Amino acid sequence: MLVGSPQISEENLEQLTWLMRATAENPWYGFYGFLAIVALAIIVFNLGFAKKLPILKRVLVYITLIIGCFVLWFLEFFFGAPIIVVLIISGIVLGIYRFRLHLHRQQKNET
Repeated sequence: MLVGSPQISEENLEQLTWLMRATAENPWYGFYGFLAIVALAIIVFNLGFAKKLPILKRVLVYITLIIGCFVLWFLEFFFGAPIIVVLIISGIVLGIYRFRLHLHRQQKNET
């Protein structure tokens, strides 16, 4: 249970989102959810949108990305929006796209 919080009844527990229920059992799960969102957002960003930038601009982009991930985590945690699932699917789709693009460029260079 959450430290310093009153006991959560089964009835109240069913009204919570999946991440809130997991966090009620172990407070670290909320943080792990945030880390998962950050990692998946970085992967999706690199697969779909990243360009070669100077180091200072890259650091600024990643700091902004992490701040934006807090908003995504908030939506996942409090409203139950499927942010983690959407990021996984986006990563898979962009990974397939990049792989096919790589194969296409390889074929083009061979001819």
